[in-house]
Amino acid sequence: MPPADIQANLDTLQKRITSACRRAGRSSTEITLIAVSKTVEAESMMAAYQCGVRHFGENHVQEGQRKWPLLGPLNPPPVRHLVGHLQSNKVKVALEHFDIIHSLDSVDLGEAVNRRSACRYPVLLEVNIGAEASKFGFAPEVVITAFERISRLPNLDVRGLMTVAPMTQKPEEVRPVFRELRMIRDLLGLKELSMGMTDDFEVAIEEGATMIRIGRAIFGERA
Repeated sequence: MPPADIQANLDTLQKRITSACRRAGRSSTEITLIAVSKTVEAESMMAAYQCGVRHFGENHVQEGQRKWPLLGPLNPPPVRHLVGHLQSNKVKVALEHFDIIHSLDSVDLGEAVNRRSACRYPVLLEVNIGAEASKFGFAPEVVITAFERISRLPNLDVRGLMTVAPMTQKPEEVRPVFRELRMIRDLLGLKELSMGMTDDFEVAIEEGATMIRIGRAIFGERA
């Protein structure tokens, strides 16, 4: 996608973020925009960086491993988010190529990351609020117990929660999903809420999202 189109998309996106924050009585400075670059080539990612994007998300470890070096040395360096499912056999590579993992979805995976990390590594716990069989994540009724176990691991820094809302044509229908995640986050005394994508991020912001994961609204439809 041409840089001018990416800039125009980001300008439109920022206006929508600002409007959603205004409706919720929040500041847009509370929102971290993560450009999800799944299947997006490095040239478009570089264009987004030059337009001011500093946070990028990948769904697959191998794709990030391949693309990050293509961006070259950047100052400041982008923050690299793993937003997709992480298999335990890819933990070592993930720790080398990502700065934060959004998708910690089991105690066993937490223990694997803890063993491999040499310092306190930032993670979010993924919660499957919608109880969808096709999605990963802790069930809401067990996430508090899981947090208690994971938060005791010395090399993990649990910063918040993440969810992927069910697909819907009407974003308002997933408001209860985002609201429930915020309530769990508040019970745990955490800061971050990674929720909301291109089709539903405005509702997510209204319900307390601090991180939104946006792909199509920045880079256009995937090929």
